[in-house]
Amino acid sequence: MRILYFGDVVGKSGREALLREAPGLRARLGADFVIACGENAAHGFGITPKYCADFYEAGIDCLTLGNHSFDNKEVLPHIDGDARLLRPLNYPPGTPGRGLGEFRLADGRKIVVLQVMGRVFMDPMDDPFAAAASALARYPLGGSAQAIFVDIHADATSEKMALGQFCDGKASAAIGSHSHVPTADAQILPGGTAYQTDAGMCGDYDSVIGMDKAEPLQRFTRKIARSRFEPANGEATVCGVLIETDDRNGLARRIAPLRMGGRLRPELPDFGPGP
Repeated sequence: MRILYFGDVVGKSGREALLREAPGLRARLGADFVIACGENAAHGFGITPKYCADFYEAGIDCLTLGNHSFDNKEVLPHIDGDARLLRPLNYPPGTPGRGLGEFRLADGRKIVVLQVMGRVFMDPMDDPFAAAASALARYPLGGSAQAIFVDIHADATSEKMALGQFCDGKASAAIGSHSHVPTADAQILPGGTAYQTDAGMCGDYDSVIGMDKAEPLQRFTRKIARSRFEPANGEATVCGVLIETDDRNGLARRIAPLRMGGRLRPELPDFGPGP
């Protein structure tokens, strides 16, 4: 199975770039399933039902969220009825929505997608390790699911790497989101799980993690907030990763980063024809 994952979509620039590029990339890369982190899609904070529908129409099969899951209140009455929209699994019991989804491909293969959110430098949450362990125990790789994808939405690279190692051999892929900067450590861990600390963002990199530079610089240099953060609206770079898994055991065969457009050096995976 080929899984294409796009990192945090930030504001109008990132949203429009992904909507424009996703259909062609899906076809060109032979992706069987496409995931995107959409928690910054609505002006940098949260997501709306309309943007969900736009992403689904463009060929995104599943959207993950994160610490900005409920910043846009329009999503509250929507999320329970949208099985393709996932918030972190380790939100407290009773939180609207779901943190795990089961998806069937047209050929009958199953992929499980889940998201956990870290606790270092983040809002206090339930234990992401315990949440991941409980979920992964329900889906033995190569058994009830041909692939399992874990979105690790966390700030500290150490916590992301620890969660990746924790998932090794139990998930097909464990990929980080939230930092908005692509890391250079795409690899297959010893147990067979594809890993990258952060997939990067779909957004304008002439910015401060996707936000217009003026206000972050004001706050860093003068310690005074002058206005709210606004997404940068220059040309976006679409960032993500492509993973190929073995349907027989669910483990990863290959992983490669993806970068297209904007300011970053382009990188397009070339796995050739599908298995």
